[in-house]
Amino acid sequence: MARIFITGSADGLGLLAAKALVDQGHQVALHARNHERKLDALNKVPGAESIFTADLSNIEETKKLADEVNESGPFDAMIHNAGVYQASASQILAVNTLAPYILTCLMHKPKRLVYLSSGMHLQGHPNFNQLREDTSRLSYSDSKLHVVMLSMAVARLWPAVFSNAVDPGWVPTRMGGKSAPDNLQKGYETQVWLAVSEDEKAKVSGKYFYHQKEKHCNQIATDVDLQDKFLKLCRDLTGVTLPS
Repeated sequence: MARIFITGSADGLGLLAAKALVDQGHQVALHARNHERKLDALNKVPGAESIFTADLSNIEETKKLADEVNESGPFDAMIHNAGVYQASASQILAVNTLAPYILTCLMHKPKRLVYLSSGMHLQGHPNFNQLREDTSRLSYSDSKLHVVMLSMAVARLWPAVFSNAVDPGWVPTRMGGKSAPDNLQKGYETQVWLAVSEDEKAKVSGKYFYHQKEKHCNQIATDVDLQDKFLKLCRDLTGVTLPS
């Protein structure tokens, strides 16, 4: 039995992944943005071990969340599921890019890290110099490229940890919309599989997955120099450094 923490697990893919992991007999800690969503999540996943509340668009709340999660004890895996789409550029940066970076840096290292990206990362651009001065032109695609870069950098710098990124597909969640064409079950199965499976195909690092199969990602994400520039940008914006 594994212990897993999932951000953004009050609804959507995070909630479905939590339910699947609980059904498999694992210990799952949930995360919700506020008290109202916390109560809703607990009703939907009564078998959850615990739930943490934090608004990931607030850097200080995200740092506090890391401390609270650490106090609850170590986790075997973490799924960085939380994300926003139709939001301001500053919110997209905080939730999609900086929150997973901060939590990765500050939480005790788990054995496995799973980062939710998107096929839209293929259209993303680093824009690091621009972000230092103006975040208003950051796009969702840019943020999801950042997520893949983070997962690849962590895989390189933490060889004892399995760190991978996932494209769940365009699935019919509240974010994806009712008409989204991809399979909802396959949308959450990959992160569940990467978090707990003993399948050798899941016990890898530095990969990008779609429906439990390795897939090519934007080659920008694999550039070591750009990864280091990305980590430096995140450090400068948050005051938090990724441990060696």
